[in-house]
Amino acid sequence: GKTAGIVCETAITVYTFGTCIAFLIIIGDQQEKLIAAFMKLGEDAESSHWYTDRKFTISVTAFLLILPLSIPKEISFQKYASCLSVIGTWYVTIIIIVKYIWLDSEMAPRDIPSSPSSWIAVFNAMPTICFGFQCHVSGVPVFNCMKTPDVKTWGGVVTAAMIIALFVYTGTGVCGFLTFGAAVNQDVLMSYPSNDIAVAFARTFIIISVLTSYPILLFCGRAVLEGLWLRYKGETVEEDVVCERRRRLLQTLTWFLLTLILALFIPDIGKVISIIGGLAACFIFIFPGLCLIEAKLSEIQETKSKSWWIL
Repeated sequence: GKTAGIVCETAITVYTFGTCIAFLIIIGDQQEKLIAAFMKLGEDAESSHWYTDRKFTISVTAFLLILPLSIPKEISFQKYASCLSVIGTWYVTIIIIVKYIWLDSEMAPRDIPSSPSSWIAVFNAMPTICFGFQCHVSGVPVFNCMKTPDVKTWGGVVTAAMIIALFVYTGTGVCGFLTFGAAVNQDVLMSYPSNDIAVAFARTFIIISVLTSYPILLFCGRAVLEGLWLRYKGETVEEDVVCERRRRLLQTLTWFLLTLILALFIPDIGKVISIIGGLAACFIFIFPGLCLIEAKLSEIQETKSKSWWIL
């Protein structure tokens, strides 16, 4: 119904907005380590230069790279950059696995828990897991951008994506935890020293991956806001083409600036994931089931109508 649709659209908007904040925080985390490596700073040392400040580097990266990618109406042009980001995530996983196999004595874990401290700790991990595997929101625009958008091809794309995600998350999570134990950082790459060249390349790939992911999530959130606005005005997309570009620029700039400001003052990514991870669980476990129930009810209703006319 209309109310359920508005609730779902609101949830999508909040989720994509929070995810964009998390992406900017990730960029800041990785840039801090990269700057420390280039300037040959110690692990606990901080640079006094204004151009190495976290807020400055995040802002410059966001304005020069993310904003231009977020303004276009379509996202199909990002297919080549997305391929590079997928290769980058594979590289990150391979590096973490290799670092675990050939473990440096300086990174030997002090404590590796063999079981959770309580069942509550298991459930506390669910938001992070759901955040990692949630791709339902961006699935619709990706499907529309396919050269042959049919169910069979889409099934292969989804299967391949889930296999890649399973390998990447499992390899990164397990080997990262076994490398550092209970002392592992929420962002596992932050646990490695700044002067490690191989890990520095991994951080660069993560930044590239996030740079290409932010515009896709912004596109999804912007599409929802556009739909809510047109519904409020009682107009269709075809009727409001003239103001679409102006409205798209306003929505993009507002979204971009708000997420950037919040990311600058919320440096802990764990707090963001704990909030939006719950919404990600809804997109994985609740909303697909409701859509299936609605589809089946519509199918049953249509079958009954046909049966009535046959009689």
